[in-house]
Amino acid sequence: MRNFFVLVIVGLISQIIYAQDHVPTQQEFDSFFKTRTLVVMDPNPMSDFNFKIKEVMNKVWDLTEFDFISYKEFEDKRKDPSYSFLLTTVVTFDSDKTKARYNFLSLLLGQNVYDVGDLPDLCSIPLSYLRVEDDSYAYKMEAFVRFIQDHVKLVKNNSSLLKKNPLTYYNKNISSLKGKTLYLVSDDLATEINSIAKIKKVYPYNFKIVTKEEVTKVIESKDSNAVFLHKVGPEGTKYNARCYKVVVGAADSKFYYFDYHMISKKNRDALLLSDLKKMGSK
Repeated sequence: MRNFFVLVIVGLISQIIYAQDHVPTQQEFDSFFKTRTLVVMDPNPMSDFNFKIKEVMNKVWDLTEFDFISYKEFEDKRKDPSYSFLLTTVVTFDSDKTKARYNFLSLLLGQNVYDVGDLPDLCSIPLSYLRVEDDSYAYKMEAFVRFIQDHVKLVKNNSSLLKKNPLTYYNKNISSLKGKTLYLVSDDLATEINSIAKIKKVYPYNFKIVTKEEVTKVIESKDSNAVFLHKVGPEGTKYNARCYKVVVGAADSKFYYFDYHMISKKNRDALLLSDLKKMGSK
């Protein structure tokens, strides 16, 4: 079971709101399109998230009317079903003994419920481990927001995706990697696959080892031949946690691969050899 927190910081007071997650109904998905979406800003006015989400929303969001609000305003408005909310949430999993915390980007529907975690969760995708700086994912924000839009439209017409782990649905797209170039940042790769020669032994399709700046360029240019790896882990904080591996289309923002593993001495905080084998075997 997944639990998530919304961190609300007003002045010097820090409040943690805890709740269980809520799997939305078809009716709730349908009602989303009648809402006004309120984007909840990070309390840190200098955060990379704040700068990037404003740029991206104005550039790509077309599902609903939208505004930007503070966390305090979110607490005042979250029970109103005429609103939906795009915000970062802090997620933990009951099944994980370490109780590691992760930042997710979540689209929630306003509803008159006591706990924030009971708000209908229309889409949540992993951004980073909690202690990792937001510049590790901010440059990918445009692709994530486009994905959330497309996912909501897809679920509206496909009720079979109304389940707790809807993102695994996108693994059906693995076979399409054959015609794409996979962009990989070297810091995200396990030692067994940290060179061109090593990758070629297990991955039969096109790939490049690139910088974060090069990933940003293919996202902004919507390169239809490019997919990139989004890796979520503790990034050297030495905390046992999940490592998420997501392959995202630079142009269509589809997920082509979605999986995670628990970090251990054998399976490090990185894309693994086994992941490349899965992606290259279809």
